[in-house]
Amino acid sequence: MTVANRLFVVGLSWRTAEVAVREKLAFREDEIALVLQAMTSKLQVAEAILISTCNRVEVYGVAPPQGEAAAAVRAFLIDNRGAKPADLAGALYSHVGPDAVRHVFRVASALDSLVVGEAQILGQLKAAYAIAGKVGAAGPVLSRALERAFGAAKRVRTETAIARGAANVSSVAVELAKRVFGELRGKHVLVVGAGKMSTLAARHLYASGAARIVVTNRSPEKAEALAAEIDAIAKPWSELDALLAEADVVISSTGAREPILTRALFKKVMKARRWRPLVVIDIAVPRDAEPQIGDLDGVYLYNIDDLDKVVRANLAERAKAAEQATKIVEHEVGNFERWLRTQGVVPTIRALRDHFATIAQAELAKAHDQLARKDLTRDEQRALLDRVVQLVVNKLLHTPTSVLRGSEPDEATLRAAIACELFALAPAEAASEVEPPEQEDEEEEAEKARA
Repeated sequence: MTVANRLFVVGLSWRTAEVAVREKLAFREDEIALVLQAMTSKLQVAEAILISTCNRVEVYGVAPPQGEAAAAVRAFLIDNRGAKPADLAGALYSHVGPDAVRHVFRVASALDSLVVGEAQILGQLKAAYAIAGKVGAAGPVLSRALERAFGAAKRVRTETAIARGAANVSSVAVELAKRVFGELRGKHVLVVGAGKMSTLAARHLYASGAARIVVTNRSPEKAEALAAEIDAIAKPWSELDALLAEADVVISSTGAREPILTRALFKKVMKARRWRPLVVIDIAVPRDAEPQIGDLDGVYLYNIDDLDKVVRANLAERAKAAEQATKIVEHEVGNFERWLRTQGVVPTIRALRDHFATIAQAELAKAHDQLARKDLTRDEQRALLDRVVQLVVNKLLHTPTSVLRGSEPDEATLRAAIACELFALAPAEAASEVEPPEQEDEEEEAEKARA
């Protein structure tokens, strides 16, 4: 089994399992270190990384040459979570070798995400890698794989449009507000009502630099609860007019049957704010805002359909960018697999270096002894060095030349071609040439006599 084929992935994701199934295999962050230690100590797993998010639970591993690591990890996960194998049978998948490498790179680049191009997975993967590093579970192969996967993700995000444009309704609010204000730093946000999507939108606005968020609702208790949840300030419903006049962005989702943001109200509000721009994002169905307020100077009104159109347009652009991103990932996967293939010959290279170094050091040690015992002239020193070099050359070439001479003709030709490629040789074709016998033994005897 090559190094490349020792990589594996075992897990499940949003593609194969609903949330009710995914949660059966989920791990808390404070559990992961102990799980990795158990996995690498009890199973035939040399390296391992465990990532557990709302959309996926996966183990990336490297197995020793023997054993079926993927099957063992699958059984380990089920047993560790106390799950029933039947519940996860159709949800768990495994990838081995190049398919495993490709999967890791696609996950890091957000090509395997529920929302293609989302940024959260990269941070989650880096956190999982950090935990594995702390407990010594991420060895040289997985470390190289993750670092190259992070590099591929960076290329995807900088060289394509895959991450541009909000991809869900709540985050589109930020995009639309930025179209008006350029940036949101220092802007005031008013949340009218306590709808779930308006809460998420307010969070996105706050994360994008909004200076202040105020919540108002007909129910003071709900306003206070929501304000506490999103680090905002609760204000009485009776102050709605004044709150609208102070806001830069309004997000409304009340569940009212009739519009509460009327044209008459907004004519007074816009006059009070001297017609400064006001973005109104109406996420409610039925709508909270009368369409006519969008005709007033300075008012930028968006309803749920407007947000959905932006989302669909952004996702279409991401789908186009995903094609380019896939090419980048495939290129980076190819680079990593070439590096993996070279790891199979590392022991041979190391043994070759050690073998050559041992021979050279032995001959140098003899020469040092001779130089220390004798008062040699410059010519004698030069002759000694010449003999040392010749002895080293003879010893290094003894076994290769013996193998070439002892091979059958066809095999000898193949081995000779390999030797020429390895050492960049261009031998002259001269069938009449006869190589003189090796002088290694005679040189050694003469060396002993001189000593």
